[in-house]
Amino acid sequence: MSFSVGDKAVHPAHGVAEITQIEERLIGSDKIDFYILKLVNGKAGTIRVALNAVDRVGLRQVMSRKAAKTVLEELSKDEMAVTSQPWNRRYREYTEMLKSGSPIKVAKVLRDLAKVRSDKGELSYGEKMEQARKLLITELALARRVREETIERDIDKILN
Repeated sequence: MSFSVGDKAVHPAHGVAEITQIEERLIGSDKIDFYILKLVNGKAGTIRVALNAVDRVGLRQVMSRKAAKTVLEELSKDEMAVTSQPWNRRYREYTEMLKSGSPIKVAKVLRDLAKVRSDKGELSYGEKMEQARKLLITELALARRVREETIERDIDKILN
């Protein structure tokens, strides 16, 4: 997969970023090209991804409008994606799902954690839930061409 300067891309661990430049660096005796990405969700900093490592890293295009609809439908389902016991095994599975960068898997994590929160009140997975939520909101807003606040309201309506 290749990107151009100005394109938006999704990094599995960091979310949506804009390709600000393509930079060549000398590493040892090899010249390697890197995408320089600036995060769009308000986090400061840049990320470098070697062009030859895009697939391994999981850098991908922003989901389509159709995919965004599928993700929102996934949030609405009345099922649990992870049913493993004990809690530390579930935590590991949720972490792996988030690392995958798949919007569907991220939606499943968010859906599961919202159900756990409503069933048990307190949530020891609060940080994971917030991470999943932020990753989805930014990308869904871009895909649907709406403000992030609109997506937040939609997600809250679905999960509550």
